[in-house]
Amino acid sequence: MHRLDGLTVLLISTSTVFFAGCARQRLSAPQGEPLCIADADAADAMRVAQAVLGRMCFTIEKADPNLGIIRTAPLPGGQFFELWRSDNASLLRAAEANLHAIRRWIELRFRRDQGRLCIDCTVRVQRLSLPGNEVASVSQAYLMHSRSTPDMQTFSLTPRQKAEMAWIDSDNDELLAAEILRRIAQRLAQRSVEEAS
Repeated sequence: MHRLDGLTVLLISTSTVFFAGCARQRLSAPQGEPLCIADADAADAMRVAQAVLGRMCFTIEKADPNLGIIRTAPLPGGQFFELWRSDNASLLRAAEANLHAIRRWIELRFRRDQGRLCIDCTVRVQRLSLPGNEVASVSQAYLMHSRSTPDMQTFSLTPRQKAEMAWIDSDNDELLAAEILRRIAQRLAQRSVEEAS
């Protein structure tokens, strides 16, 4: 019997996860569309939404039932080894979170529309912009982003870099917004079935 090397096992595992993700059935509204539910209670939907966001590792920063809004604190993008995280809704978003310092935060708005409860979800994405240092030659490339030495790579910023470091708005993550609305719809449907039985 042949032994599998680490790279082969990694490729097989990644392919399995990818194809399993592609096979999931989407139950929510189309991407970018609000989720509208007939005969839904806004307070109950807000509680369900908070539970869904909590399971996705988001921290609720504001939940106002009078305004019909839920907002989370910024959450850094999940890394490849954080298997419990579900904030990367596609392989492209997962790659972006592993290559760049990004963070996301969620805003849910609850409103009545023709007797239905509609939930709008916006996922804002920001990327960290870190200014580089002046490098005199190729042999000093290790100094580009930190005060490292050739023997020890560390990440320490100069006062100028700290002052110029900023989070820059990127595009909205509509795939994650659709996934959040799908999970909310699924949980609300489960609660309706439980109450009916």
